[in-house]
Amino acid sequence: MSYIFCLMGKSSSGKDTVYRKLLENTQLGLHRLVTGTTRPIREGERDGEEYYFYTNEQFEKLRADGKIIECRSYDTIHGIWNYFTVVHENLDVAHRDYLTINTLEAYVKLRDHFGADCLVPVYLEVDDGLRLQRALDRERVQVQPRYKELCRRFLADEEDFSAENLERANIQPIFQNVVLDETVAQVAAYIRDIQNR
Repeated sequence: MSYIFCLMGKSSSGKDTVYRKLLENTQLGLHRLVTGTTRPIREGERDGEEYYFYTNEQFEKLRADGKIIECRSYDTIHGIWNYFTVVHENLDVAHRDYLTINTLEAYVKLRDHFGADCLVPVYLEVDDGLRLQRALDRERVQVQPRYKELCRRFLADEEDFSAENLERANIQPIFQNVVLDETVAQVAAYIRDIQNR
């Protein structure tokens, strides 16, 4: 059986770094399941790495063609930003294990689409003060820092990833991302255990 491991957590909880390190672990044999977005690309991001970056017109064509598995739209201070999972011709969930970064809402929609046996949640948790500092540090180096959007996301995460929502979606275990290398090792061991069942 193949799996989609869905890495989740509030903004600046270390998802991107853990994601990269897990993909580098060749023993896990994980493939990228990269989601799409219509938000502007950030400094240092590359198309097809963190996200596939689409224009609004491209997004609407994908939706019209029935290629969107799930979509979340956020009314930001910069306009509507869409985040979504696209059906790609090279997506082979019957024979490959995938790793993706997503929201709790997207996890539930993907679980409904692919089946509960296929989707495995991996949730990262970090102290809120540390997350806020990381987010500020990341935003400061942007050509056009978006501090208002950072604040909106930080507050929205409190509701989106509330204890009630995590419990309702049966998200467990929860990995405390305090020491990065330890967290990566714990998550890798958990993934290997699932793969070997």
